[in-house]
Amino acid sequence: MNRQMSRLQKLRVEFKPTLPNILQNLHNIQFHKGESTSCISHEEQIKGYFPQTFGRPIVEGKEGDPRSGEALKVGVVFSGGQAAGGHNVVTGLFDALMSLCPQSKLIGFLGGPSGIVDNKTKELTQEVLAFYRNQGGFDLIGSGRTKIESEEQLAASLKVAQQHELDGIVVIGGDDSNTNAAVLAEYFLKNGCKTSVIGVPKTIDGDLKNSYIATSFGFTTAAKTYSEMIGNIARDALSAKKYYHFIKLMGRSASHITLECALEAHPNVALIGEEVAAKNMKLQDITKHVADVIAKRSENGMDYGVVLVPEGLVEFIPEMKQLISELNTLVAQEGAEQVESKLSADAKHCYDSLPEEIQKQLLLERDPHGNVQVSLIETEKLLIAAVKKELAGRGFKGKFAAQNHFFGYEGRAGFPCNFDTHYCYALGYTAALLVDEGMTGYMTCVGNLQRPVQDWTVMGLPITLLMNMEMRKGKEKPVIQKALVDLEGKAFKFFEENREAWATEDHYRYPGPIQFFGEADMVDGISLTMLLETS
Repeated sequence: MNRQMSRLQKLRVEFKPTLPNILQNLHNIQFHKGESTSCISHEEQIKGYFPQTFGRPIVEGKEGDPRSGEALKVGVVFSGGQAAGGHNVVTGLFDALMSLCPQSKLIGFLGGPSGIVDNKTKELTQEVLAFYRNQGGFDLIGSGRTKIESEEQLAASLKVAQQHELDGIVVIGGDDSNTNAAVLAEYFLKNGCKTSVIGVPKTIDGDLKNSYIATSFGFTTAAKTYSEMIGNIARDALSAKKYYHFIKLMGRSASHITLECALEAHPNVALIGEEVAAKNMKLQDITKHVADVIAKRSENGMDYGVVLVPEGLVEFIPEMKQLISELNTLVAQEGAEQVESKLSADAKHCYDSLPEEIQKQLLLERDPHGNVQVSLIETEKLLIAAVKKELAGRGFKGKFAAQNHFFGYEGRAGFPCNFDTHYCYALGYTAALLVDEGMTGYMTCVGNLQRPVQDWTVMGLPITLLMNMEMRKGKEKPVIQKALVDLEGKAFKFFEENREAWATEDHYRYPGPIQFFGEADMVDGISLTMLLETS
């Protein structure tokens, strides 16, 4: 293969991620067990689904007696959407396995979880991995959204694990993918299979976090990428002084990306879905809020600005949430034909009030979890139309010209920032140690992230610890609970204290592109959300 590598690609390939002190000598690490754990809620139901793995202790890596260093054979798979740093999880996993025993082997499953079911593999060697160190994307082995949940899929996965004599399978994915890892771990144990299943927290949405996991990998890089573009657009708006830019940002179930980008770029309006839900704001309330800002700025001669809209906003608006919930259930049970005739009166009223194009988008093909694909709903255009109508109704005399944008895929596969580069490498090392320890049904956890890399800690969290029961495809299922923006947290409070000034004045901040060389504060910085939350 003829690789035309840019100068930055070459420099990043040569870059050596820093390891925490605890991972400097893998042969002298032991995992110390804490007390038994439970789950977020629905304890009896979760325990019923996971009798083999429920209640296991949190384990923490500390210096201890030397390891035996036996050869391991481990499989690895990318599951779900791309997130910057995934290749460093794989290279970290590989380097750790080689450090434990040079005779170890790493097998990549191709195309996501379906690669496990269909036994599509590729051995990952030093030579194969050489071009992927510190690079973006998941193109080393590809990814996919297949859920391994049917008896046939589980049985096929078991057969593959036994055929390859795998000591472990590392699942790199988000909350649903890690839930899937827990299901696989449970099934393997039930059937006497020795293969450990370990999850790694990945999602740019930032909703896989808790009191142990400060952030999922890829979030910081994605937010930095979007923030650069938002800053560029804000500068353009300030220069041309003639457009309002409505920018939809990824984040289906939580508004972490929107909040982080607001902290980075200081837009005039940033809608936080969790606040909309908490205040029971209807679409009309949101529209009036945005229109108020536009009118106030116009009074001051500023007919331009930047409005950030989280991808999942529609699911936080009460009437829209009810409508989408009913549509998801009806489509799962009966298909998309004629479902509007079976909606409740309130949901039907909401549906009829929407533009025809938005109605069509709500009925599009569902995602693998049975939910409406909110990324395909042009919420930013819906909001522009609603604001335009509201301003006309007020007799607004200023100028309102709007541009719409959606920043999504641009943030998923770029070069990981230095933080994600180090973080993912450490997550890969931790996954190797958990497999070597014979742990299963655990998620890797690297902590103390607000400190220098040398001070980071490593842990293993039982995946069931993070679970509750939720409705999926019209049925209750055990899943990892998504973390929403904490409206009492320091990050949101900082935003809340400053947003009025950002709304009526020009306080735009220009983060610029991700930097890889220069001052430590500039190249190694964590997200502003984490910085505020840990201050």
